[in-house]
Amino acid sequence: MKTLITGGTVVNATGRARADVLIDGETIAAVLAPGSTLLGFDVAAHVDVVIDATGKYVIPGGIDAHTHMEMPFGGTFASDTFETGTVAAAWGGTTTIVDFVVQYPGQNPLDQYALWHEKAAGRCAVDYGFHQILSDIQPASLDAMDELVAEGVTSFKVFTAYKGVFLSDDGQILTAMQRAAATGAMMMGHAENGSVIDVLVQQALARGETAPIYHGLTRPWQAEEEATHRLIMLANLTGAPLYVVHVSARQAVEQIAAARDRGQNVFGETCPQYLYLSLEEQLGAPGFEGAKWVCSTPLRSRAEGHQHHMWQALRTNDLQVVSTDHCPFCMKDQKELGRGDFSKIPNGIGSVEHRMDLLYQGVVTGEISLERWVELCCVTPARMFGLNGQKGVIAPGADGDVVVYDPNGHTSIGLGKTHHMNMDYSAWEGFEIDGHVDTVISRGAVLVDDGEFRGRVGHGRYLARGLSQYLV
Repeated sequence: MKTLITGGTVVNATGRARADVLIDGETIAAVLAPGSTLLGFDVAAHVDVVIDATGKYVIPGGIDAHTHMEMPFGGTFASDTFETGTVAAAWGGTTTIVDFVVQYPGQNPLDQYALWHEKAAGRCAVDYGFHQILSDIQPASLDAMDELVAEGVTSFKVFTAYKGVFLSDDGQILTAMQRAAATGAMMMGHAENGSVIDVLVQQALARGETAPIYHGLTRPWQAEEEATHRLIMLANLTGAPLYVVHVSARQAVEQIAAARDRGQNVFGETCPQYLYLSLEEQLGAPGFEGAKWVCSTPLRSRAEGHQHHMWQALRTNDLQVVSTDHCPFCMKDQKELGRGDFSKIPNGIGSVEHRMDLLYQGVVTGEISLERWVELCCVTPARMFGLNGQKGVIAPGADGDVVVYDPNGHTSIGLGKTHHMNMDYSAWEGFEIDGHVDTVISRGAVLVDDGEFRGRVGHGRYLARGLSQYLV
C-alpha cells in the first residue's frame, strides 16, 4: 500500500515547510516538494491512496510516554484496558504509548513484565512499549534490570511515596541508580516526600477534613520540591540519568533547571492537568465533585502561579516532555471509594485522548510555538526513550506514523462529543479546542479519518526500545 499526503505543511521540531509525504508500506519513503516527481514518475499517479492536507498541518504521530492501562491501584483497576485506551489514543492523534509495568513488593519484575505482555498483546490499536516500576528494591530486582534492558525496557521508575505500595528508601533507590548508570538505562522518579504526606493526611483526617481538596492540601509543593532535589542528588552521586515524572510545582522545576544548568542529565515531564487545572477550581469543586481531579502529584494553586511557570518551563526547555499520566477511574464504584475519606480516592486522571489537542491550544494562545508543540509531544519523547529515527519524526525511513491536523477545525471535549476513554465522566468536560485531528495513520494504516475509527485492535506492536538518545 502506497499513500501520498499532499498539499499540507509538514511540521517537525526544527521548522515547517510545504511538502508531500509518501508512505510506502509501513514506512515513510520520501518527503517531497509539492507536486514533484520521483525518478521521473508522477508520484500521485502511482499510489493507492491520496490524502489531501491542503491548509492543514502534517505532523508525526504523537507519543504518550506515561500511561497506566489496566493498572491495579487503590483497591481497583484503571478503567481503560489496553484496547479501549489505545483506541482513545488513536482518536486523539497519539500513535505510540509507553505504559508502566507494575511491580509491587514481593513480586518479580520479570514475571510482571510477562504479565503486561499478556495484557497488551493483540489488544492494542497503536504501537506500545514498556517502562518498569521498581518497588521495595531487592537484589533480584537489580538483576532483572539487566534482563529487561536486553528486552527493550530501558527505563525504570522509583517512588519516594506510597509506603507499603511503591515506596523505596534512599538506599534502595541508590542501588537501582547505580545499576542504571552501569547499563545506560534511564531512571524515572515519582518525587514526593511520602513520610511527610502520610503524617499530613492523618492529621487532616483527624480534624475531620475529608473532602477531595485535602488531597492537594496534604501533598504540598514542599514535599515535591524536597523529593525532586533528593532524587537529583542521588542521580548526581551515581551518574544515572534521571527523568522526573508529572512535575506540578514550580519549585520542583527550579530544582530540575538548576541541575541541568550544572550539566547533569536530569529531565522533567509535565502533564496537561498541571497546565490548565487548579486546586481551587477543580479539587475545590462543591461536594464530592473534586474527586474527578484527584491525581498525584496533585493539582496546584493557580494563585501561586504554578500553571504559568509550567508553560514557561516548556518554552525554556527546563521541562522537555508533556505526557498524560493517563490513569483513569470512573466516578461510580471507583472514585466513590473515597467518599468520607479523600485518602481512599483512586489517584488518576484520563487524558490520553486529549493531550495533542490541549497542547495545540497552547499554540493558539501563544504559550508555545507550533514547532515546540511537535517537539514536546512527538520528537523529544522518541529521543528520550530510545525510539529516535523510528518514531516522532517525518523523515525517510521512519515509521509511517502521521497525523493530519486542521488548524481551522474545532474540537469540543466532553462526554458524547470526543470522549472515547472508558470513563463515566471527562476531566476536560467543556474544553474547546481551536483545531482538530482529521486523519491518523500508524505504520501506513489509517486509524482515524473523516470522523470514523478505521483501525483495528491488534494493529499495535510492541516496541523494544534502545537507550535514551537525549543525553548530554
